[in-house]
Formats: sequence, structure tokens, C-alpha cells
Amino acid sequence: MQQININNALPAVFAGREPEPSQVWQCQLTFQRGKRYLIVADSGTGKSSLCSYIYGYRRDYSGIIDFDGTDTRMLSIPQWCELRKQSLAYLPQEMRLFPELTALENVWLKNQLTNHKTREEIENLFEVMGIADKLHSPVARLSIGQQQRVAIVRTLCQPADFFILDEPVSHLDADNNKIVAGLFADAAAQMGAAIVVTSVGNHLALNYDVELKL
Repeated sequence: MQQININNALPAVFAGREPEPSQVWQCQLTFQRGKRYLIVADSGTGKSSLCSYIYGYRRDYSGIIDFDGTDTRMLSIPQWCELRKQSLAYLPQEMRLFPELTALENVWLKNQLTNHKTREEIENLFEVMGIADKLHSPVARLSIGQQQRVAIVRTLCQPADFFILDEPVSHLDADNNKIVAGLFADAAAQMGAAIVVTSVGNHLALNYDVELKL
């Protein structure tokens, strides 16, 4: 996939309201593979909704979102499954981990679908992220910051044309922010992928090609 195009999109819940200034909603916008985008948003302006629309979790919006010219509303379930395995790597704000499974089990579930990383590579990512000692701990016993790092490792366990990262470092300190930024920058460079980041203040520490106000 080379482009994600957003054409006059607007969450249904915003319909009928006085429009707020935005460089995303009700605009013509293209995310191009290989580039880095930062979407700065205030709370409640729809940043997580935007990510869900791109990933196909939700369709409660007007306008059109298309992938290389194909309206996403026309995609079949098998097509979405393939896109989520090969093209769209999504890190949701709420992380969506299985609390009863260990940190490694949460990541391995993803990797079994994609076969993108070896066990050694995954364990190395845990080491780099400073949570190697949590591999076999149930996620429910981890701090919120540790859980976010597990979710980051899981997101890296697949090929991607676009990394969609919704507040990826909201629970991390500056040092861990730099580590995460380096991991995503390296992964994107290897695959020629785009990185699309949303933030309400604690930005992933990357140099961005485009910054937008939601």
C-alpha cells in the first residue's frame, strides 16, 4: 500500500456542530508511505476515532477513507485481515492486551499470525525495552508503562506499510521515548513504511515530515 487518503471525513458525532479548525477533518489529506506524520490533538477531538477508522474498526464517519484509491468501506473481511497482517500495524491507545496472558504470550499471538520475528528477536526487543524480566509475567501484574512497552513490542512483530500509533509513549519517560522512537524509525526504514503518530502532548521523539492539528 502506498497511500491512505482521507477525503472530507468527519466523525458522525461531530455532525451538525460548528466546525472547529482542523487540518484533518473535512479536509483532503494523504498519508504517503515512507513519511512521518504527527497529528497533534486536544482531548476529545477524535484522534483515536481517526485511527479506528483507518484500521477499519469503526465506520461511523462521513466522507471517504481510501487505500490507493479503494474505498475502505468496500473491503471484504479477508481483505481487511490481510491488510492488518501485512500493511497496517496499529498501536491503540488502550493497548488491547490480554491481562491473563503473559507479556510474551501477548506478543507471540501476534507473531504467530505474521511470522515476522524469531523468538530471539522478540526477547531482544524486551531486553531493549527494559522489560526482559517481565517476559513470563501476566500482563495484569504489570504497571501501565510496562504494559505499553509490551504493546509496542507486539506492534513491531509484523510487516507494515503504515505504522498507526495512537499516543504510543503516553506512559513512558523521556529515555524510553527515545528507545521507542529508535525502534520504530529502524523498522520503518527497513520496510519503507510510514509512521503516523497521534499525541495530546507527549510526542514520540521523531523528526516528522508533516505536523497536523486535528
